[in-house]
Amino acid sequence: MSWRELLPPWLVIVAGLTGIVLLCVSTKDVPVAPLRTKYGIVLDAGPSHTILFIYQWTTSKANETGVIRGCSSCPVQGPGVSSYSDSPQEAGKSLEPCLNWAQNEIPAEQHSQTPLYLGATASMRQLNLTHPILSASLLAALTDTLKSSPFSFQGAQILSSPEEEAFNWVAVNYVLENFFKYNWQGQLVPSRKGMAGVLAVGRTSALLTSELEEQQQAPEEAVRLQLYGQTRRVHTRHCPCHGTEQLRSSLVSVLLQDQRSAKTVSNPCWPLSYSQEVQWQSVHAGPCAASDDTWDIPGPREVFNITGSSNPTACMNLVQNLLNSSSSSCSFFSSGLKPLQTRLLVVSEAMDFMRGTAPSPDLGQAVQRLCGMSVKELIRESQASLDTLVDYCTVSAFIFHLSTRGYTLDFDQPAWTAFQKMGDRSSGWTLGYLLSLTSSIPQDSPSSLKGIEPGVWSLLLVLFVVLLVGSFLRISYQVMAKESSPSHRNSSVFDD
Repeated sequence: MSWRELLPPWLVIVAGLTGIVLLCVSTKDVPVAPLRTKYGIVLDAGPSHTILFIYQWTTSKANETGVIRGCSSCPVQGPGVSSYSDSPQEAGKSLEPCLNWAQNEIPAEQHSQTPLYLGATASMRQLNLTHPILSASLLAALTDTLKSSPFSFQGAQILSSPEEEAFNWVAVNYVLENFFKYNWQGQLVPSRKGMAGVLAVGRTSALLTSELEEQQQAPEEAVRLQLYGQTRRVHTRHCPCHGTEQLRSSLVSVLLQDQRSAKTVSNPCWPLSYSQEVQWQSVHAGPCAASDDTWDIPGPREVFNITGSSNPTACMNLVQNLLNSSSSSCSFFSSGLKPLQTRLLVVSEAMDFMRGTAPSPDLGQAVQRLCGMSVKELIRESQASLDTLVDYCTVSAFIFHLSTRGYTLDFDQPAWTAFQKMGDRSSGWTLGYLLSLTSSIPQDSPSSLKGIEPGVWSLLLVLFVVLLVGSFLRISYQVMAKESSPSHRNSSVFDD
């Protein structure tokens, strides 16, 4: 038998051996990230209203913590849940329209897998202190309603103030991409930016939330969080004397003492033509009251007329003196604990207003412009009440002087634009709350494909190509040989 006749069997043998080699070559699993979206629901039961938030994230995580990519919300009609203390069942019923809305937003097949949480904040904290039985009955009614939904109810709780502020801190640093960022390839990589602090100036107090340094001993009220592979210790310092209402009262109290027995007192932090009558007891009470022992104290019901004089320089000096007085000292300045961050993002209605109406890279100049605005200008720029607007000058001056005491305030537009993504910032804690819980939410096991090394794959590809080319050439050779054989030529002659 000639070698030509043996060639086809050999080609088959080589092809079989190639297949065996292909099966025996070491392979590795190549993960294919699942594209399915997961959902989580958080209800913010705040003082004046309740909001239902739906957050979305892919099933893959970054160091055991979710990467939330979308949010939608549904405001619950009616007042805050604490207002239903006399009829707890009505509080539960008020949630039903938004729960029905959520059922339409989330695919039906994922309802049973969607975690549902409720967190109650300031008003419920107060109700729990004064009327714990009413508070418990409200939570029970809310729990009954949430358990009857098709979602996976995980619990309803009253958040402590440190917890609420810690979760808000998480949300701020998340939207600022301080935990991680996306590189040019769209991959998640650790961020080299430090964590930002949050200075929140509210109606009744000012709060500074920051991460503690590693060597600092954590106070009892500090909150420990596990996020993106690291343990974060977050602490909130509380200052009741520097909320908007207390700043206003302390400033008016100082003005009354400075101008002594005058019944009409000039306030340089208020605009011209604005005035208000106040009782002495309404501005000089509590631990934050500024007091001059050399002055005869007026009667508690004595009334004074406070009129605006719109003097920005005098106002800023007055606020500085107010902060220097021992009666209005705060742990921000007197405590040995200093925030780790070099940046503080300020959360304040006054600063929001100033960014829109008196933008300036220089904070001092921006405060001067705001404090020089007239009543007409204030009303034209905002729908808030005039009684609220006139205090923006005092609050912004307080924040300016805080920036001169070693605190770096972040007023960069990119940072603020990112922060605006949180929408209703009073509910920002809901984002941080869900992020901290994603570590306990199971992650789908990613599917995988079998793969081999590129070099081995290339070698096998070349071998198969050679086999195909060789087989094709062999077949062509046999056809040509048959056509040129003597028997083939004789048959052609007879055909003729």
